[in-house]
Amino acid sequence: MKKSLLLLGFIVLATLTVRAQSIEDLMNSVSNSNLQTVVAQLAGEQSALINGSTQTITSRVQSNNDLAADYIKERLEVLPNLNVEFQNFNSAGKNVIATQLGQTNPDDIYIICAHYDSVTTYCADDNATGVSAVLEIARLLSAQCTDNTIVYALWDEEEIGLLGANYYAEQAADDTNGNTRDNILGVINMDMIGYDGDAPGTPGDNQFDIDVRNIANSVAIKDDLLSLLSAYTFDLHEIVVNPGTTASDHSRFWDQGYSAVLVGESWETNDQTPDYHTANDRVEDIDFQYMTELTKLVLAYTATKAGLISVDNTLTQTATELVSNQNEGTYQWYNCDTNTPISGETNQSFTPLSSGSYAVEVTNGSCTEMSLCISFSVLSSEEFLPNEIKVYPNPVDSVIKIDNFSESEIDVTVNAISGRVIRKTNSQNNYIEIKFDSIASGVYFVNIKSKTKASTFKIIKE
Repeated sequence: MKKSLLLLGFIVLATLTVRAQSIEDLMNSVSNSNLQTVVAQLAGEQSALINGSTQTITSRVQSNNDLAADYIKERLEVLPNLNVEFQNFNSAGKNVIATQLGQTNPDDIYIICAHYDSVTTYCADDNATGVSAVLEIARLLSAQCTDNTIVYALWDEEEIGLLGANYYAEQAADDTNGNTRDNILGVINMDMIGYDGDAPGTPGDNQFDIDVRNIANSVAIKDDLLSLLSAYTFDLHEIVVNPGTTASDHSRFWDQGYSAVLVGESWETNDQTPDYHTANDRVEDIDFQYMTELTKLVLAYTATKAGLISVDNTLTQTATELVSNQNEGTYQWYNCDTNTPISGETNQSFTPLSSGSYAVEVTNGSCTEMSLCISFSVLSSEEFLPNEIKVYPNPVDSVIKIDNFSESEIDVTVNAISGRVIRKTNSQNNYIEIKFDSIASGVYFVNIKSKTKASTFKIIKE
């Protein structure tokens, strides 16, 4: 950033409906763990699978950031309903652009963006945080059909003059020589969304800036964000800055008369990272809960303005089968562990023959949506006895404890009520601990399985 200092298959006798249709459900599906992983990988503090091999991103400086660009492109390419491409704008610079075409109004465009280049090594807050948020929003919304088009844009060469965003905005606004000006209705730029002056993870002011100017309908975007803050529950406190800074990518859209705002940590109250533009900008200083809240807010805005089309991509799960809740259309079941379609499984219902993670792709008319991946366990008929397995405490605060009295080898999977895997381990120790302090409050299920027995324990995280 350039800114001046001014549930699941293991509920044996129950039927579970897993839903991810509403905006609130999508917000609740934002993964703090995903955000942490992507920030760490982009900052070069954790290796990643890129171009088929395990590599470390050692630089995102514009002269040497091709590996980071490949990383971003590959993670977008595995998502459904996206057309992903590099947009080369000079000999070295390239934006990564993923387009999710609207089904009803494809020419009406909303852009969610962040820059991926940096000024030195690491630079976790500036701006691996913004990129991570864009990728997480794309992960969740790409599985939805929308009325309007969403563009997920990751800009290059922001740090040397906002060059990538400037190129895109100029191309979009060009109406000469028979070109048509792109109908971009809103741009939200996320630049440095990970620092809050309080100790990471602790209660604090959680202030963030909305930088806006009276250009096009930019003020209306600000008003929409404020409305969402009132409509849903967020641990955030907004600071509206008008006139907002021109020192990040959104301003290049202002230059072309488009509506745009910047969302980020609060420079207005001098609560920005003290390690700005240095190699000390590290993952350990990121407040990921604060970052998660900002990601949820931008996701809620995007989903609201893009317009979710009413195709039911949810599942009902029983002890023996998975059933799509969409009663009309065509179906294809997928093995999420291998990311491949399951041959011949094209009915509304599916009975897994082995434990794993599964999803269904539903097509109705021109709209195709993928359900969430759901963990399904093909269980034995025999459950653990109380003198064999004990899971405690309940409610849990920071650590789930498991007594494995028989010391048999067990698989332990902790799932959220949505089916998402939260923790997973294998052990034959007589005492097992699973850290749970960074997990949000709610209902979770601990699924424990050996070669001959299996049980599920419902726990509450306070």
